[in-house]
Amino acid sequence: MALPTHVKIVEVGPRDGLQNEKQPVPTEAKVALVHALQDAGLREIEVTSYVSPKWVPQMADNAQVMAALQRRTGVRYAVLVPNLKGWEAAMADPAHRPDEIVVFGAASEAFSQKNINCSVAESIERFAPVVQAARAAGVKVRGAISCAVGCPYEGDIAPERVDLVARLKAQIGVQHVGVADTNGVGTPHRVQRALEAALRHFPLAEVSGHFHDTYGMALANVYASLELGVSTFDTSVSGLGGCPYARGATGNVATEDVVYLLHGLGIDTGIDLDRLIDAGVAIRAALGQTTGSRVARALLARRP
Repeated sequence: MALPTHVKIVEVGPRDGLQNEKQPVPTEAKVALVHALQDAGLREIEVTSYVSPKWVPQMADNAQVMAALQRRTGVRYAVLVPNLKGWEAAMADPAHRPDEIVVFGAASEAFSQKNINCSVAESIERFAPVVQAARAAGVKVRGAISCAVGCPYEGDIAPERVDLVARLKAQIGVQHVGVADTNGVGTPHRVQRALEAALRHFPLAEVSGHFHDTYGMALANVYASLELGVSTFDTSVSGLGGCPYARGATGNVATEDVVYLLHGLGIDTGIDLDRLIDAGVAIRAALGQTTGSRVARALLARRP
């Protein structure tokens, strides 16, 4: 199959990236990051999550962040919701409601139990009314399948597990499914098998890849996905977001690195790489850190 000519990048840094930061990130810095990302050409941005501040204190300012956004036509703003309570909170202010919600579920029973204290089947049942409410309100529903390749507790995950979760998500009305290599153990062949399992239940345009770079395989896995025709990927600016299952390892693949790869392949993204690098540098500076993107470090060294 020929590689796609255009790829959609779903930027998850403001949510999936920042939620792992131990130091409090000011609301203003989060909002500035979203604005810088849309200035760089990002059109799909995962902004925040409506989870209990007891469990994820970094996202306690979710409503304030959504209210402060200067929304741009053509940009889709997504939030993660774990249950009906989160859905209701996300929709409490109609003027600042999200364009899309994200629900999650693991392909690993052990991970599901340890992460949300219920079985995979129970997690799907929990999300069914959320999906129904979102669809009725005209809000798109994206579902993530975590640990789709490997699990820190179970080890390798068979594609049949991904097939099952994708089928269950499709049955409750999820419109798009993301195949996530949550702890970054995936290699190209294994990632392709997981994607093929999801593709049995969702059209090609509604399947995406979400890769972590724990073992340095993320870009190889992006390319392997492209070979199947997958054209949507979750990435995190400057590589924001650690991997809680591998001490000292990197987490989310950097948006800059993926964009550099795609542009090198002649694939259009609509993203200005220089502005994207600047967005990453700015949020890392706010955190007192340096960029986690290899491409950003290389190109910054060449700037006058």
